Amino acid sequence: MDQEKIKHAVSELLEAFGEDPQREGLKETPQRVAKMYAEIFASLNHQPEDFSNYKTFHVDDQPEMVLIQQIPFYSMCEHHLLPFFGNVSVAYVPRDGKVIGLSKIPRLVDFVAKKPGMQERLTTELANELQRILNPKGIAIKVAARHMCMEMRGINKAGQFTYTSKFTGEFKDDLALRKEFLMQTKDLVK
Repeated sequence: MDQEKIKHAVSELLEAFGEDPQREGLKETPQRVAKMYAEIFASLNHQPEDFSNYKTFHVDDQPEMVLIQQIPFYSMCEHHLLPFFGNVSVAYVPRDGKVIGLSKIPRLVDFVAKKPGMQERLTTELANELQRILNPKGIAIKVAARHMCMEMRGINKAGQFTYTSKFTGEFKDDLALRKEFLMQTKDLVK
């Protein structure tokens, strides 16, 4: 990421807004914004398959479902460069006893979220990456998010959540399993 170019662009934006980038409160803003973008777009130049910060394990007595609920995430809308944020619930049915370290699923959520994107794409990328890493019998993803592009501008409706989901394998075919996942993740967002 070109930090100097970002700093210059932020200074020009401030001037275009009618602000003085040299004003006391704004002097360090271009540098802060450049540093912020480096952090929140950390996955921008990576392909989803570049995620390698995980370990898989074998368990003899395999669980029917592994579920992690309400993993918080923050991302940026690619249409307005405004934040969208919320939580993700991820479940999978292991195949042949292959499981992933539990802390690695939230790391995967962060990896997929740290670039400009769309909630719909984030949902499917999570499922695709879990499929690549684990090849489980089924995956369920549920994302609930607030979008500042709807709340701060446009329709100006605060507190609205957008929900997306993705079901594969047994979660797609077994309605009882899907219902169990949905019941366990029901009403987690207020």
